[in-house]
Amino acid sequence: MALRHFLTLRDLSSLELNSILDRASELKRQQHANQVYQPFKGKVLGMIFEKSSTRTRISFEAGICQFGGSAIFLSPRDTQLGRGEPIEDSARVISSMLDIVMIRTFGHNIVERFASFSKVPVINGLTDDHHPCQLLADLQTYQEHRGSIKGKTVAWIGDGNNMCNSYMEAAHMMGFKLKVGSPKGYEPKPEFLAEFAHCVEVFNSAEDAAVNADLIVTDVWASMGQEEEQKLREKAFLTFQVNEALMALAHPECLFMHCLPAHRGEEISENMLDHKNSVVWDEAENRLHAQKALMEFLLNENAKRA
Repeated sequence: MALRHFLTLRDLSSLELNSILDRASELKRQQHANQVYQPFKGKVLGMIFEKSSTRTRISFEAGICQFGGSAIFLSPRDTQLGRGEPIEDSARVISSMLDIVMIRTFGHNIVERFASFSKVPVINGLTDDHHPCQLLADLQTYQEHRGSIKGKTVAWIGDGNNMCNSYMEAAHMMGFKLKVGSPKGYEPKPEFLAEFAHCVEVFNSAEDAAVNADLIVTDVWASMGQEEEQKLREKAFLTFQVNEALMALAHPECLFMHCLPAHRGEEISENMLDHKNSVVWDEAENRLHAQKALMEFLLNENAKRA
C-alpha cells in the first residue's frame, strides 16, 4: 500500500473526506468534554515553515500534543530546504527522524518533491496553489451549523488564489456549486478552472456571485508575498468587499467565513466578523480538530503499511 500524503483535497476520496469531517467533530466533542485521548504517545510531528502563520502552527502543535505526541518547529532559518541542500535530500533526512511532517511554503512543487522522497506522511499546511487544511475546517464548520453542504451554493469573493483553488476541489468532491466573484485579471488560473466547469461559475461581480448563496467566503486582497501589489489590489478589489449589503443578497441563513487574518475595512466591513451569520471563530477553532482528524487518519494509514 502506498504511503498516504495530504497535499491537496483530492489526495482523499470523497468517502475519506466525509469520514475525516465526522471524526473532527467527534474529536472536538471529546476535547470540549476534557476527555484525554492520546493514541500517539512518542510520535513526533515536524513543522516546516517557509511562510509564517499563527493558526497553522498553534493548531498543529496543540493537536499533536493533545494526541500525546510532540512537535518540532522549523523556521526558514532552521532548514536548508531548497537552499544549498536539495529538497530530495532534506526529505530523506528529515523524514527518517519524524513520524509525520507538515510543510507551509511557497511553490506547490516543493511539497510534492518533499513528499515523493519522504518516508512518512506529508501534509500541505499551505502553498501558493492550495490550502487544503483550511478547507477541512471550513467544511467541518458548515456541516456543524447547517448540515450537509451537498447541493448548496458557495460564493467565493475575492482573489482566485490558493483558497479558491481548494474550494473548487471541494465543490467537485462534496457536490456543491461554487460561484467565484473576482475582478478581471484576478480570476482563478485557467489550468485550475478547466476541469471544474461542471461545478464552478466565475463572475466579475461580487453581487452576482453572492445572490442566493448558502455560504460566503473571502480572504485578504494581497496574500503573503504579494505585499508590493497592495495598492494596486486595493483599487482592483474595491467593489469586492464582503459587507452587510452583500450578505443581504444571499439566503437569510447564509453563513460567512474568513480564513483569517482579516483586514477590517478592506475585504470585509468593520463589523463583518461579528455579523449574526458569521462563524469565523468556530472556523478558526476547527483548524485544530480537523487537523487532528487528518493526522490520525494519516498516521493510522501509515501504520497499516508497517
